[in-house]
Amino acid sequence: LKRLKAAGTMTALDLVTLMPNVHGDWLSQRDDMFGTFIGLGDKDDKANVKTFFVPFYSNGVKTQRDAWCYNSSKSILENNIIRTIAFYNEQTQSFIQTKKLDPAINIKDFIIYSSSQVSWTRALEWDAEKGKIFNFESQSTVLAVYRPFFKQFLYFSRNLNEMVYQMPKLFPKPDLKNRVICVSATGSKSGLSVLMADCIPDLHFNGDTQSFPLYYYETREKQTMSLFDQSDEREEYVRRDGVSDWILAQAQTRYGKRVTKEDLFYYVYGFLHSPVYRERFAADLKKMLPRLPLVEEVRDFWAFSRIGKLLADLHVDYENVPAPHAERGVRVIGVDEAAAHNTAQFRVEQMRFPAKTDKSSILYNSRIRVEGIPAAAYDYVVNGKSAIEWVMERYAPSTHKDSGIHNDPNDWALEQGKPRYILDLLLSVIHLSLKTVELVKQLPAVTFGE
Repeated sequence: LKRLKAAGTMTALDLVTLMPNVHGDWLSQRDDMFGTFIGLGDKDDKANVKTFFVPFYSNGVKTQRDAWCYNSSKSILENNIIRTIAFYNEQTQSFIQTKKLDPAINIKDFIIYSSSQVSWTRALEWDAEKGKIFNFESQSTVLAVYRPFFKQFLYFSRNLNEMVYQMPKLFPKPDLKNRVICVSATGSKSGLSVLMADCIPDLHFNGDTQSFPLYYYETREKQTMSLFDQSDEREEYVRRDGVSDWILAQAQTRYGKRVTKEDLFYYVYGFLHSPVYRERFAADLKKMLPRLPLVEEVRDFWAFSRIGKLLADLHVDYENVPAPHAERGVRVIGVDEAAAHNTAQFRVEQMRFPAKTDKSSILYNSRIRVEGIPAAAYDYVVNGKSAIEWVMERYAPSTHKDSGIHNDPNDWALEQGKPRYILDLLLSVIHLSLKTVELVKQLPAVTFGE
């Protein structure tokens, strides 16, 4: 459009004939070199694994009823679920009794589609049609990451979650530790998005999320143990490696026998942050899951792995990142330190910038503002938005239009016994963003042949 405007007429333009490539791309054509790299995973070829990860990677959880299944308050979430289950069971039992008298009756013609009670989906209708009765299970209330740097309580259950995918293998119990590299699936308009998580991610955590795990778990009764599996005799789960044996053998041949699967896991996380890689293969990363090379230089492999581990620790433990040091210039104005335990002064409604053109300050609430935020802090972007702006957007009370369910992140702070939680989190993410930008700059400057 800029060329057209400058030329003023079509006849003044040097026209270029466009031809699609073998993938059918007309514009933003994929790079042939990308296809020579090693895929993160391949579920179509489970018997011949030649990828970084075994085929137990997974989409994030898809509830199809987020307002009911997620909440910042554990007690409100559980009350919502108990009420929803009671409504569902009443509808199911009534349908089954009616069907005995009228076998031709259709479930869709019987149940009450009340948006204030539950969001009916095909799977839930099928369960009702089969007469399946649900019970509330308190152990199904777990922590999950809903959006970047935004945790909520999730009712994690096949009954009320439309699709749990492989998540029960990755996070079967809260006390079984794991980490997953979450990447945006194909078709993301904002390009590659990558973020580490150590609890269940939502399907839209950072795009249409695919999660590649450090570990996955299988139930003991279904599997026999090998010498390399880790398990406690008292536990029902066997922990297995998410990183493939094949890629470990490839890496050890190149970089030495001391390379471990954990080193490779963090190598992947580091490499996916490479600006050179993301820019060169931007078209490919919008249309395909990432494919990565094993770098030529041994020192580059270890640098990617080391920095990848630092980034992972930073992004997973984001709540405990300290506030920016004084030399960063970030200041908090308006806090009454004498009333540090007064929850009202830290309550947030909607954080905002004082002006669209000025992001150096954030109005936290009517009393408190954060000033002196370096412009570089906004350079850390996840799924098309800076990490700071994810916090500003998500930490605000909301009411679901259809159900009337209220979700207030201030409740999280109260239930955690941390009145300053949201303010401290904002400061942590500012510091985290600056640290991420600095670490990314330390990544090796890899080159790719033509």
